[in-house]
Amino acid sequence: MNFSTLTSQFGALTFDGLVLGAIYALVALGYTLVYGVLRLINFAHSEIFMLGTFGALLSAHAIGLNAESAPRSGLALIGTFLLVTIVAMAISGLAAVLLERIAYRGLRRRGAGRLTVLISAIGASLFLQEAVALWRGRNYETFPRFLEKDVWFTLFGADIRSDKVLILVSAALMMIALERFVSVTRLGRGIRAVAQNQDTSVLMGVNIDRVVTLTFLIGGLMAGFAGSLNQVYFEQTRFSIGIVLGVKAFTAAVLGGIGNLRGALLGGLVLGVVESYGAAIFGGSWKDVVAFVILVLVLMFRPSGLLGETLQKARA
Repeated sequence: MNFSTLTSQFGALTFDGLVLGAIYALVALGYTLVYGVLRLINFAHSEIFMLGTFGALLSAHAIGLNAESAPRSGLALIGTFLLVTIVAMAISGLAAVLLERIAYRGLRRRGAGRLTVLISAIGASLFLQEAVALWRGRNYETFPRFLEKDVWFTLFGADIRSDKVLILVSAALMMIALERFVSVTRLGRGIRAVAQNQDTSVLMGVNIDRVVTLTFLIGGLMAGFAGSLNQVYFEQTRFSIGIVLGVKAFTAAVLGGIGNLRGALLGGLVLGVVESYGAAIFGGSWKDVVAFVILVLVLMFRPSGLLGETLQKARA
């Protein structure tokens, strides 16, 4: 164990952890939304994120970006970021809607048990992984850098870099927009009504299928947005990139209180920071272990999470 690294680089580790945590939180929102409405852990959600990373990659290639391309600036930079992000969100959103239609809707209408739905989710996850592996291969693919990763200034020992600021600011804006959508809009009220009581919602005229589709769509859009940010930060992807990140995002959802949108945000940020600290203390090879340990500890000692209720009573 090396606590000296933690103390000497505390500011940098905290800032980097918040950047990672913002990506985890965006993916965790998909888990917590679907669970809040259907009481379903959508284990294929990690592959929806993976498809978003490929959406960003393919859109970058489509506009001529490659390893030799110079970073962009000004309106060209804004346009490029918006394009790769919109394409990533569109692909992930569409994939999430198709996933609900094909893998879950029939089971839900027949009143299938949770184990059956879980098996369907795992099967869908494996199918999407292998389909992309057949399509793109099993090696990492590099995402072309279109943003110059300049250090703007240093704060408490942390290099405030342009790509990290972009991730934190855009993720925060997206989370605020989602929270307002669910809290204020008519469609958002429908999601909350179904999450609280499906039978009563039907009597009030709420279309359950439409709400479920909307829930998967929103979760997919968040995963696609996270996928584009992940490409900006790590600049690589492959067919299995969603496996470990999906577990971390699920851990973040449970940590914050699964079924609680603000809990997903808090859980993602906390997990990212703790993972960053853990990597400094125990070494980089242990950073993924931290998420698994936190998941086990939360389920053992506080299954309701930091903000949520117990899993059986969680609400969106």
